[in-house]
Amino acid sequence: MDLQLNGKSALVTGSTAGIGFAIATELAREGVRVTINGRRQAGVDAAVDRLRGLVSGAEVCGFAADLSTAYGCQALAGACPQVDILVNNLGIFDPSPFASIPDSEWQRFFDTNVMSGVRLARHYLPAMKAAHWGRVVFISSESGINTPGEMVHYGMTKSAQLAVARGLAQDCAGTGVTVNSVLPGPTRSEGVAAFFAKLADEAGIDEGEMERRFFAEARPTSILKRMIDPAEVAALVAYVCSGRAAATTGAALRVEGGIVSTIC
Repeated sequence: MDLQLNGKSALVTGSTAGIGFAIATELAREGVRVTINGRRQAGVDAAVDRLRGLVSGAEVCGFAADLSTAYGCQALAGACPQVDILVNNLGIFDPSPFASIPDSEWQRFFDTNVMSGVRLARHYLPAMKAAHWGRVVFISSESGINTPGEMVHYGMTKSAQLAVARGLAQDCAGTGVTVNSVLPGPTRSEGVAAFFAKLADEAGIDEGEMERRFFAEARPTSILKRMIDPAEVAALVAYVCSGRAAATTGAALRVEGGIVSTIC
């Protein structure tokens, strides 16, 4: 299927690894000019080199900025003033008991996971509307619907992303610009893999058994019963960004393996 993306430009935040890198790679394969973002220049440079090695002829550049701050968002917008596609993938997570989460952590999570996307959408949407074409995608999570007791602050930010995306979609009514959310489930990113390896080591079991226990005890409603590959998330995101998805907007699209048990 031709996704009608050849020659478009995209910014994927938090894209030096994991889901973000998989999205950048999938878009590059479709002929999109991709800007990779991360906090550290060394990581950005390595990701750019890696993507060029994976996709022959890929048009890719990178910009290092801490998007949890207004300054970082402004710097990135200045270096990359206009794009056709904005994928707000940047996000942090950290399991922590609710009673031990200080105010500063609530604020850090909100600034990183929510305000980075708000600030960038505010910058890029006017030009998208003027061009009568644009795509904004927020990478939320099944935790935005099923708030995890072990990460209430994380779930809060993922719910907020759903609200922002829906509101922006309504703000873009009739403009040719679509705004959607994508909700991955537990995904085998580098960070999650390292976290599971640590848990398995502490429990004295192998990682396969740790994963089985996780889905049996922490995510029992999962139909998939396994971790999701970042490429499986990226495939849906690429479609949502495409010309083929022009009638899909204001939606919260699931790629979470059936964890969310409600039909709609």
